[in-house]
Amino acid sequence: MATAVRNYAQLARDILEEIGGEENLSSFSRCATRLRLIIKSIPEHAAERIKSMPGVITVIISGGQFQVVVGTHVSDLYQEMSQLVDQNKLNDTGSKQSVINAMIATMSAIFAPIIYVLASAGILQGLLILAKLAAPSFEHTSTYSILNFMSWTPFTFLPIFIAVTASKHFKCNPYIAVLCCAALINPEWGKMAAQIAQGHPMTFLFFPLAKTVYTASVLPPIFLVWLLSYLQHYLERVLPNIISTLFSPLLCMVIMVPLTLVLIGPITTDAAMWIAHGYNWLYDAFPPLAAAIIGGFWQVIVIFGIHWGITPVVFANYAVYGHDSFQAYQTIAVIAQMAAAFACAMRTRNKLFRATALSAGVTGIFGITEPAIYGVTLRLKKPFICGCIGGALGAIVTSLFGSYYYVFAGLPGILTMVNAISSTNPMSFIGELAGAACAIVTTFILIYSVGFDDPKSANESDKSASAPLSTSPKPAAIATSADASQPFTLLSPAQGQLIALTQVNDDGFSQKMLGDGIAIYPSEGQIIAPCDAIVMSVIDSQHAVGLICDNGAELLIHVGLDTVKLNGQHFNTRVAVGDSVKAGDLLIEFDLSVIANSGYDLTTPFIILNSDDYQLDQLTTETATFAQPLMQLSEKHISQTHISQVELSQVQLSQS
Repeated sequence: MATAVRNYAQLARDILEEIGGEENLSSFSRCATRLRLIIKSIPEHAAERIKSMPGVITVIISGGQFQVVVGTHVSDLYQEMSQLVDQNKLNDTGSKQSVINAMIATMSAIFAPIIYVLASAGILQGLLILAKLAAPSFEHTSTYSILNFMSWTPFTFLPIFIAVTASKHFKCNPYIAVLCCAALINPEWGKMAAQIAQGHPMTFLFFPLAKTVYTASVLPPIFLVWLLSYLQHYLERVLPNIISTLFSPLLCMVIMVPLTLVLIGPITTDAAMWIAHGYNWLYDAFPPLAAAIIGGFWQVIVIFGIHWGITPVVFANYAVYGHDSFQAYQTIAVIAQMAAAFACAMRTRNKLFRATALSAGVTGIFGITEPAIYGVTLRLKKPFICGCIGGALGAIVTSLFGSYYYVFAGLPGILTMVNAISSTNPMSFIGELAGAACAIVTTFILIYSVGFDDPKSANESDKSASAPLSTSPKPAAIATSADASQPFTLLSPAQGQLIALTQVNDDGFSQKMLGDGIAIYPSEGQIIAPCDAIVMSVIDSQHAVGLICDNGAELLIHVGLDTVKLNGQHFNTRVAVGDSVKAGDLLIEFDLSVIANSGYDLTTPFIILNSDDYQLDQLTTETATFAQPLMQLSEKHISQTHISQVELSQVQLSQS
């Protein structure tokens, strides 16, 4: 869960290390929920190791990108990665992508940083629509005029926004890129294009000029900056240093702006129009089919992170027709997945999972569905399919009303449905509402009908799993809810010889980098819960588990040293993330003799990750037995000395 990590600097360092360092990284960017890396060669097990890091929801390898999904905290992670790596110094040598993958990566890198700017402007336009409906006279006020041109500003000057993000992606001078793209939307060119459209031909030298205007354009500025990157680097190589600083921007502008007006602009604009015409042909021929495809499969496309590729088509529709049906159906798909998260929250009996599902559903309200997909619906499989079916049926209903979006939505969702309001097409908004209602109701009915495998708490699972420990005493002092101000007792999670943490043959543990605690050399192949707790982390290699106690103490029980190399062999974790466990419940079973005979040190550190918040008192020495009181935690006061300096975000179980 992304909220489990606060130190994103450490997470960025760990991710960079796992992918092979800066020398193996070609470029990186971000979208609303993902850090997108283009890696020259993906190291073995890198995806699994990064996926197991606290704060990472999942890892997707798609579209030529290594995508680390972290949710809405991605901006924090991206900023920290930018502090570690200078994109301008990255070397693309050895990084090869197909044309399609390169196009998708480019669209993502260009639009992800500005999507919230476009979304905020779209929301303002939606609010103005509602204001006009509530008070028609408001449209004729100067206040409305100011708010209206504010809402259109990022679209009017979109080529400049693209110049900034594209120059970063293509690694060229951002100021030269802005200069060239700003020239495209100079009002003087708008006047000239209008004259050309009226039948007055114009030329640059002897090359005819097209009537294309570039406000709110997408492909022309992207291709301009792409070619500019080659031209700029060429000029910097051939021009003497003494004149390069002045003449490189001059030559770039003199070459690229006319080249775009004469050739690049008209060709790329026509290409976007033809793609848009292709989609609109399907829509015109059979609207319900187009709607079902978008409503049913849009979230599948989101899974693989290739959804940015449709952006030029959407903008082309707005530019040519003044409206777009794609985003109208896309909204229904988003709403259906949001509804699936809420339905799971209502149906589950697992309190922690309910909180996760509710949080993901709320995020979906704002048009971001990755937390719902990766954290809830896709994890349970059936709810994701139910959401896709609900999205398809809802979109079909919307298509029957002839609904469109009349304002671009940066993050389509339930809040942007007002973008379907139009005085010339009053049924548009009604259709959007009807489709959304159909998607929500259908999704809820399907999820409640087919159900899903509800994540169970450990005490609800197979009782036989903890049968060998049934005779272990569970002290009555261990309550289900603890007062952090009162001393809190931790039981021994293992049976065996006690070892001082400073004697553990691993610097991460012995130097208490991860926190204070104790170590046990086990004599039995079982690990039990040392208190009532929630399971916060279980990694794929099954050799460690993270818990959070009722009093807020965060625990790590790590079976053996370097046992991650066993990749889960000889281990059997009996709990899952989100499970509620009682003191004495079985957490992990492992084949002690086989692991020891394989040459692994079975010393098991038992760490309090946030030990700087507590005073630790060891209650027993030399040996430990199952469920025996082992340590007592007392809340620290200012006058007490810190036992250790620890940051939870430095815990990287997959590397231990």
